[in-house]
Amino acid sequence: MSAWSTPADVAAKVRRRWDDGSLLRAYAGAVPFEPVEVPLRGPGAGEIGDDLARARDWVAALDAGARDGRRYVLRWRDVGGRLVGRNRLPERAVVESLDQAFDLLGVRGEVRRFDGVLAVADAEPVVREWVLSQPHKALDLSDDLPALVAAYRWCEESRGSGRYVREITAPGVDTKFAERHRAVLAGWLGVSGTAAGFVAGLGLAAKPTLVRLRVDPSLGLPPPLSEVAVRADELAALELRPARALIVENEITYLSVPVPAGGLVIWGRGFDVDQAGRLPWLAGCDVVYWGDLDTHGFAILDRLRAWLPQARSVLMDSATLLEHRDRWVGEDRPTQAVLTRLTAEEDDVYRGLVSDRWGERVRLEQERIDWAWATRRVDAG
Repeated sequence: MSAWSTPADVAAKVRRRWDDGSLLRAYAGAVPFEPVEVPLRGPGAGEIGDDLARARDWVAALDAGARDGRRYVLRWRDVGGRLVGRNRLPERAVVESLDQAFDLLGVRGEVRRFDGVLAVADAEPVVREWVLSQPHKALDLSDDLPALVAAYRWCEESRGSGRYVREITAPGVDTKFAERHRAVLAGWLGVSGTAAGFVAGLGLAAKPTLVRLRVDPSLGLPPPLSEVAVRADELAALELRPARALIVENEITYLSVPVPAGGLVIWGRGFDVDQAGRLPWLAGCDVVYWGDLDTHGFAILDRLRAWLPQARSVLMDSATLLEHRDRWVGEDRPTQAVLTRLTAEEDDVYRGLVSDRWGERVRLEQERIDWAWATRRVDAG
C-alpha cells in the first residue's frame, strides 16, 4: 500500500520553489507567481471500503492542514460506486497565492527581512539585480547589506584613483570587511574576485612587490649596504649596468652564493621570476638562472626567457642530476607543459624528468646540491 499524501508533502513541494528563490523573485515582482498544484495520493475505492475511518481521518488531516484556505485549497473528485457508495475525496492541493505559500512554509519572518533587503537594494540597480538572482544569499547578508552597498559606491567612485583599499571611508566599512566580502563586491563591480584582480580591475593600488638583490660594491650601492629589497617598479627605473646577473631560486642559496664581480644576485622566488624578467636594464646583461632540477624549475626557466631570451642556465644539466642520485626526492605535482624556450640539452633533461627516465618523479632541489660542486660551476658560468 502506497503512503497517502499529507500536509507535509504539500509543503515539501512548495519548499522547492522557496529554496530555488522562485517565490522571493515573484514577491519582488521580478517574475509572475505560478500556482503550485500538488497531486494527492489517497485511498482508492477498495481501500475506502476496507477502512472507512482511516480514509475519513486522512481527509480531515488534509482539510485541517489547509487552515480554511489560508495555506492551500483542495480540489475534489468523486470515488466509489455500487458497492461502497459515492465519496468525495481531495484530488490535489493548490497553493494559489504567495500569501498561502508563505503561511504554509512558515517563512513570514524571512519575507519581512527580504522587504528590508529590497529597500536597501532599490537605490542601486546592480545590487537589486544581484538580489533577485540570489535572494537567499541576499537574505544571509541582510545585516551587512547597507555597509556592502556603501562599499560598492566607494569602489565605484574610486575607479582608476590609484588609492589603496585601506583608504576606504564608506560608512560601516573597513578593510577587513571589504576583503571578507570581496567576491560579492567583485560581482557587482564587474571585476575579478581574486585579491590581485580586484584592485587591478578597479585601478586601485596593489601591495607593492619587492625584489631582493645583493649587489657588487662597484655598482654604487651606498656602504655598508650589501643587500636591498626594492619595489619592482622603482627598481626598474634605476640606471644599473651589471656585467652579470645571477637569478637564484632558493633563498638560502641566494644569500650564500658569491656575488659576481661587477654584477648582482637576485632572489627569483619561483614563478615570481617575472619581476626580475621585467627589469629593463637586464635586457643587455649576461643573465644566468639557477633553479631546482625538476620539471617546474625548467618551466620557470622557460618563463624567464620570455622576458630575457639570452638567459643561460647553470647546474640544471644531467651531469649535476646524476652526480647527486643519493639526494633525489619526489616531485609532488610535476608539470608536463610544452616548454618552447629550452635549449636542446635542457629540453633533453626536462623530457627525461617528465618521462621518468631516471625514476619516478625525480627531483633534485637546489639546496641539496653539493656546495663545492655548485660553486665551481657557478663561478665558471
